[in-house]
Amino acid sequence: MTELIDVFVARGDLAHLALFLWASAASALACYGLRELGEARRRFDDFVRELARFNDLFR
Repeated sequence: MTELIDVFVARGDLAHLALFLWASAASALACYGLRELGEARRRFDDFVRELARFNDLFR
């Protein structure tokens, strides 16, 4: 990784390196957020299913 950074520093492309790092971090956060959103949807679905079962039981 340091060799890659040295190449960017030698060529003066620090802005490109910063943009790449920002885009990588933003993409990683987006993937993490989507995964957590999917988990929350599954937990909510389980909750609604259990609530329906409870209502059917005590009707």
